[in-house]
Amino acid sequence: MQLENPMIEGRLVRRYKRFLADVELEDGSVITAHCPNTGSLLGCKEPGSRVVLRDSQNPKRKYVYVFQTIEVNGTLVNVDTGLPNAAVFEAIEQGQIPELTGYDTHKREVKYGINSRIDVYMEKASGEKCYVEVKSTTLVRGETAFFPDAVTERGLKHLGELSRAVEAGDRAVQFFFVGRSDAVEFRPAEDIDPKYTAGLRQAAEAGVEILAYTADVQPSSIRVDRRIPVVL
Repeated sequence: MQLENPMIEGRLVRRYKRFLADVELEDGSVITAHCPNTGSLLGCKEPGSRVVLRDSQNPKRKYVYVFQTIEVNGTLVNVDTGLPNAAVFEAIEQGQIPELTGYDTHKREVKYGINSRIDVYMEKASGEKCYVEVKSTTLVRGETAFFPDAVTERGLKHLGELSRAVEAGDRAVQFFFVGRSDAVEFRPAEDIDPKYTAGLRQAAEAGVEILAYTADVQPSSIRVDRRIPVVL
């Protein structure tokens, strides 16, 4: 997925108040950017790290620039949780995710369950339905990607919705979008959120499919790359 907005680079000064990040530009000036990530960004907020900011080109915004990418140990990591859904949807439409091909209808943000919206809804002409929930993953320890990086009650709720979809006779997929290229496997972060870990295992036992894919992250593009094993 290409990102057409202009980009600028700098060095991270600090990420704070969840949605803000101060970045020092090449000329020494410091700007405050919007950080579109509600997680802790554990391992992805080291001061002095190279970062990429996207110009929203919206003068009405208080913070015009968006904190999009950070370099961690030589690897670019996407921290903008607004991008993975679009990247996964594009990959599905282009047939780049073998496990999610064969559907005639593809839609985003469809209402389902109890006051929820599914990230990707697919349906075959025969009526078979598939619900895909996408989770943005940034945390890597060693060569293992982990989710979540902070306690997530919302994520646990989504697992329940997926399980109920399976119970109703539909297909449901929890898709972990690892927004970096340096992971070789995925595991739930049991030390961070044991309830979510238990919920993920229960969902898998109920028939929810668990997929994890790494991403090819560049300053002006992001795309689904390769599938990695899921270890529960």
